[in-house]
Amino acid sequence: MRELSDGQAYTPGLEPSFAVAEGIAMLFSPFVEVVIHDLASEAIAHIANPQSRRTPGDPSQLEELDFNPSQRVIGPYEKTNWDGRRMKCVSIVLREADRPIGMMCINVDVSAFDQVRRALDGFLGAPPQDDNVKALFVHDWHERINRFVTDWCAERNIQLSNIDRASRRELIDGLNGIGAFQARRAPAYVARILGVSRATVYNELSALRQDSNPA
Repeated sequence: MRELSDGQAYTPGLEPSFAVAEGIAMLFSPFVEVVIHDLASEAIAHIANPQSRRTPGDPSQLEELDFNPSQRVIGPYEKTNWDGRRMKCVSIVLREADRPIGMMCINVDVSAFDQVRRALDGFLGAPPQDDNVKALFVHDWHERINRFVTDWCAERNIQLSNIDRASRRELIDGLNGIGAFQARRAPAYVARILGVSRATVYNELSALRQDSNPA
């Protein structure tokens, strides 16, 4: 056994994991705390970027994890820090000759990200549309085309920039099916979206009509 700064001993096989803990904490600073627990002494052997006000030598209290030595990774799970911050955690069993000797607990402070998420939800989330708003878009054929194209691409997991001729014809056929080309300027708008000429759109529409009405 080796000694901590306060004279308490820890399992020597844990020492290589100290540098790993420091590296993880440095990479994800200031949000990550990494704690190395010694199973033999049931105490903290090392702590990198401490956020929980614990120090080496403090009791591990691993019973909170319902720890089973046969496990290799525990979590992710959530804990609450001393100041109420929400922590997302994962624990990795450290072994020597396949014998559990310690636990590396990686604790991530996600409270700051919760605030960002709430801010984004508030900014990006649109409230339910009332009848006045819905009426505003009844005749907005730009919106109808945009929504259709977006949904069509999402369903097929493709991007407009990578669309081939066969898929382009399929998309034009779908737009035609919802009456997207009834507006006078719609073909030119669709052509701009697809990055082709208006003549190409008209040719595709003509070919689709011929396919549906063979001589």
